[in-house]
Amino acid sequence: MAEPRRGLGKGLGALLAAEDNLADLGIAETEGLSRILEIDINKVEPNKEQPRKRFEEESLEELSNSIKEFGIIQPLLVTKISTNPEFFKIVAGERRWRAARIAKLKTVPVIVKELGEMETLQVALIENIQRQDLNPLEEALCYQKLCDVFFFTQEDIAKKVGKSRNSVGAVMSLLKLDPRIQNLIVEGLLNAGQARKLLEIEDGDTQFEIGEKIIDEQLSVGQITTHLEALNNSINKNKENNKPENRDSVQYKSIEKDLMSLFGAKVKIKDKNNKGKIEIEYFGKDELDRLIGLFRKSS
Repeated sequence: MAEPRRGLGKGLGALLAAEDNLADLGIAETEGLSRILEIDINKVEPNKEQPRKRFEEESLEELSNSIKEFGIIQPLLVTKISTNPEFFKIVAGERRWRAARIAKLKTVPVIVKELGEMETLQVALIENIQRQDLNPLEEALCYQKLCDVFFFTQEDIAKKVGKSRNSVGAVMSLLKLDPRIQNLIVEGLLNAGQARKLLEIEDGDTQFEIGEKIIDEQLSVGQITTHLEALNNSINKNKENNKPENRDSVQYKSIEKDLMSLFGAKVKIKDKNNKGKIEIEYFGKDELDRLIGLFRKSS
């Protein structure tokens, strides 16, 4: 059996160097730059599979101010949308596109490539990783998608992005953490080193409690190690005194875990005589808006 195809066999540089057939695009080329086009910004759309999910407003404003003064120095990489060839999907450069909209530019410089859906996804993933401006969780999700969609191994990824296999594996391990801890990483409240220490804890609630302690007390990796050792000693010492939980309590904890995975937030069920309430914790307006969005989607 032939081995599964592991990629395009060419990097982003090779894609940009290939010749374009621009005759049927209906868009004028920028004088002196035969491969760079200026197109209507409203005909460019973001890629739904874009690895980057968060765009810091302050950072976008800074880039927008730079664009107002100097223009867009690096063109966007786009591909035609097959269902509507007059419009283009961003392969690389969504941050520049967003900043250009803030700057009220009417056109943006682009390089158009004929790419299939799978090629678009792979280039977008690798381009984002190589720019090194993803947060650790976004980077981990990029690696996972390369594994799931393109059958990459960690060694394949390491060669593609110029990192060691151990480094790639360490980043991907963050995906095993409780969803609430992953959110803290995205928010920049926990760094990757701190978060990885929490992999030593199996229980998601305990992970989250210690995660909050790390943030509140600004614990270093060494201090976290000491705290976890003390916690394990305490757990082992009191194990014999733990009483088995009743059936309802076990069932509610199972439901709480399911809801926590669904909402990515701490959930507590309070029940008394088959009557009670469900509490969902959130931290900040952005987190509240995210939860409200989930409720509206399900309604």
